[in-house]
Amino acid sequence: MKMSELSRRSGVAIPTIKYYLREGLLPAGHATASNQADYDADHLRRLRLVRALISFGGLSVTASREVLRAISEPLDLYHTLGVTHYALGAPVADTGASAGTGNPDAPGEDDDCAAEAAALVDRMGWSVGEESPGRAALAAGLRALRGVGADVGTDELLPYAELAAATARVDLDHLAGIEDRIDVAERALVMTVLLEPVLATLRRMAQEHEAALRYPSESKQPPRSPAPRAGTDTADRGARTGSHRAT
Repeated sequence: MKMSELSRRSGVAIPTIKYYLREGLLPAGHATASNQADYDADHLRRLRLVRALISFGGLSVTASREVLRAISEPLDLYHTLGVTHYALGAPVADTGASAGTGNPDAPGEDDDCAAEAAALVDRMGWSVGEESPGRAALAAGLRALRGVGADVGTDELLPYAELAAATARVDLDHLAGIEDRIDVAERALVMTVLLEPVLATLRRMAQEHEAALRYPSESKQPPRSPAPRAGTDTADRGARTGSHRAT
């Protein structure tokens, strides 16, 4: 198919497709002339994945390129998941303490949070590498919670970890029986990047439902969105929804 057809079928504008080609996110088409090329179903599949990573997953062009490069080699399922997770990096933003900007009144806080994270991993009996970005991300999350006065530790996180373990079993069930390792890598990537905001949304909806069950008198009036803050405009809303990214 020509680029115009690729654009029509993918819903991605031609200038954006050309941008993805220049950035190495999309492999070059099959040249038919000095300035023309044909594209096939593999290009369409990859283009939709790139679009999903950037527009819905919120990844930068650089991060998307690294992730796509990481899954380009067919590996066994265990290492495919590992490569995908390591390429994506930590799911929790660093609070800055690891860079020496933590609470100066609590110099041992970093070590305490790292120890709490390690204790939870051990208590769950999880086989997680020492260099896993998840360990540092978990410690950073605990540090952030403590920074706002929420002293969450292993006991408090254990029920959440058990729910996460159950979710992981469902994830791996979806990957069982797939022979094509590139297909496995792409599906693992989709589950890791694109399913997470869906799961977070389900959790919030479930919280609203549970609160309505526990506090029926207060839930007679449905909750409303807060009024826009002064100075909020269309550009602000666009920035928060990611509309400033390449489309």
